[in-house]
Amino acid sequence: MEQPKQEEDYGYDLFPERNSGKYKGKSIKESLFTFNHKCQIMLQFAMETSPYAKLLLSAMKSSGCQVFKDRHFSCEDCDGTVSGGFDAVSSQIVLCQNNIRKQSHMTRVVTHELIHAFDHCRAHVDWFNELRHVACSEIRAANLSGDCSFRNEFDRSNFGLKQHHQECVRGRALRSILAVRKVSREKAEKIVDEVFVSCFNDHAPFGRIPHGKKDAGFAYRDYNNRDRYYANL
Repeated sequence: MEQPKQEEDYGYDLFPERNSGKYKGKSIKESLFTFNHKCQIMLQFAMETSPYAKLLLSAMKSSGCQVFKDRHFSCEDCDGTVSGGFDAVSSQIVLCQNNIRKQSHMTRVVTHELIHAFDHCRAHVDWFNELRHVACSEIRAANLSGDCSFRNEFDRSNFGLKQHHQECVRGRALRSILAVRKVSREKAEKIVDEVFVSCFNDHAPFGRIPHGKKDAGFAYRDYNNRDRYYANL
């Protein structure tokens, strides 16, 4: 696996508990009290009940990358500007326990980061040297996680008509890149534009854009029935 270059922090400054380069397990005291305990409970609920998360977890297991809660998720304190992240070095999803307060937010963050983990598993993403790979995964995560659902955009007071979803995806992908890479806005916009069409239209493993929990539930049902369908061909 490619390692991050020393002159670029790759967003690790947003996750202070990762600055040492080594994951430190939580003590029993940390696991039982305050934000960490609540984070763990919300994570478990998301993994067990969200059709988004359940589909992604099933797809990763089928791809040979089974996810284990204690190994692949870490509830940590982060910079106030982020809710989560995917650490490609440790293959861990970081959940910002000090910034995630509601279950709906947790579910969306878990889904977003699992899409990055899925891409890491299936596509051999070069997170540290190829910005187009990063842009593609950010586009897919914004598109498929529900980040840009009508309800979430309404809650943000963002309204639009024609192609609003696409513009939301483009904007969120751009902001994610600028948060973790030392590049100009102009360069980031150029890279997002170059890969946008192909990555926006890549709906794996959902097979569609799940615009809400109901859509995600249908996608999960279809994913589970895929073997039965092919067996009947």
